[in-house]
Amino acid sequence: MTTDSTFESLISAAGLEKRFGSITAVNAIQFDVKRGELVGLLGPNGAGKSTTLRMLAGFLDPDKGSVHIAGHSMTSQRRAAQASLGYVPEGAPGYEALTARELFAFVGRARGLNRQRFAERLDVVAQLARLDGRLDQRFENLSKGFRRRVAIAAGLLADPDVLILDEPTDGLDPNQKRGLRRDLRALAKTKAILISTHILEEVPALCDRVIVIDAGRVVFTGTPAEFAASGDGNLDAAFQKVTEVAR
Repeated sequence: MTTDSTFESLISAAGLEKRFGSITAVNAIQFDVKRGELVGLLGPNGAGKSTTLRMLAGFLDPDKGSVHIAGHSMTSQRRAAQASLGYVPEGAPGYEALTARELFAFVGRARGLNRQRFAERLDVVAQLARLDGRLDQRFENLSKGFRRRVAIAAGLLADPDVLILDEPTDGLDPNQKRGLRRDLRALAKTKAILISTHILEEVPALCDRVIVIDAGRVVFTGTPAEFAASGDGNLDAAFQKVTEVAR
């Protein structure tokens, strides 16, 4: 799917808030991700990262604030907004009884791809995810790493302008991580990509910009170099320093 390339911010979160009972999981979060950017969303466990991504993808409605994907409101234009994005939640969920090929066929039908377009995109994502010999394996029999690769490929099947990935390298071996980073960097030239990660090495290896949240609030935003500089060049020190702001 292609949207007007003049629309610069493909992901826009404005004043997002979400409460679960007495707990404020997300508190006035605001940021944009532009076409051509790959942005990392960092934060300690329980900081509100997954809740934020689920609101951006339309799986949770915010209590306050708004989300726009490729210019479409996730509230009033949800189908158009979701048609413009691929979302892969943490854990690479899938239908255990389906083969990878059957899972892609299901996603293709849900996305409205005709037979020719599906065949074209299947070839592309299968090669991208290096799924040779795995397309006809059932999801339940795939290793954790291959489950993750199938899930990411499914998110890319309709060629969305926006890609939102929750812990995309979880379960991948070092070679697979390097390959995925290379592929995401190539994809980010024409898309807006937002990834949540707890792996600090992903920041300089992958991201154009970093957003750190803690206790539901944005506590840092800047380039990987600026993030590292906040800890005198040490990423662990930088993470500890910026997340202590909210404590």
